[in-house]
Amino acid sequence: MSALYDDLKQSLEEAAAYLRGEDVDVIVHHPVEPRAIREKAGLTQEQMARMLDMSLSGYRKWEQGQRSVSGPARVLLRVLDKHPEAVLDVVG
Repeated sequence: MSALYDDLKQSLEEAAAYLRGEDVDVIVHHPVEPRAIREKAGLTQEQMARMLDMSLSGYRKWEQGQRSVSGPARVLLRVLDKHPEAVLDVVG
């Protein structure tokens, strides 16, 4: 069939194997919770938005679940959660 079909079929097969507990090489994207990370770091919404170089309204949409966090922002939030001093030293 098409390459798209083949990719989707492979993805579904890998997901099913993962859910069955089989040892498969998959990437699992765990959600981040911007509010919890921000509060743990002791930052206001305004400070967090400025640190992430984004609008306050955009950041608030993350916290309200109206927009999802993806890509580099997700990684930065994970680093902020685990090593806040490193992130705050560089971008704070």
